[in-house]
Amino acid sequence: MEFKDLVQMRRSHRKFTAQEVDGDDVRLILRAALMAPTSKGQRGWQFVVVDDRMDLEKLADAKDMGGAFLKDAALAVVVLGDPMQNDCWVEDGAIAAYSMLLQAEELGLGACWVQMRGRGLSDGTAADTVIRGILDVPENLNCLCVVAIGHKADERRAQNEDRLKWENVHLNRF
Repeated sequence: MEFKDLVQMRRSHRKFTAQEVDGDDVRLILRAALMAPTSKGQRGWQFVVVDDRMDLEKLADAKDMGGAFLKDAALAVVVLGDPMQNDCWVEDGAIAAYSMLLQAEELGLGACWVQMRGRGLSDGTAADTVIRGILDVPENLNCLCVVAIGHKADERRAQNEDRLKWENVHLNRF
């Protein structure tokens, strides 16, 4: 698949079958993350691969809205960074997460970014705190997102070329 087609085909999938993801595919997805560019070549991100059903269910409840579908994913990759080590940890983690999303799509798998940074529960508990407790994440690391991965239980249409917002692109000046 050409890159231009890959980015057009990649869509967020929140419905997954019960089928497990092949270990070689998981390795390719993690390889994509580990090859992602980082600020000053620091590669300061950390990734926790979660395939335990109980932990996936707990991760799904780390914030009030938008994460319930994690319960049905075959696995999830928690993307972490240390803000004291790298002031670009958010950007670096986002690039790595998107690399995983693209690799999953190229493999025919479904995947979806689940935002965790700045999210939490209605009682004020940060998603970071919940995730730290589930996965024994060290205090110096913050969670940017969780990437849910699995076999697609639905089909989504490719991005519609006619809906691109070319009016948001400016040349030389706004």
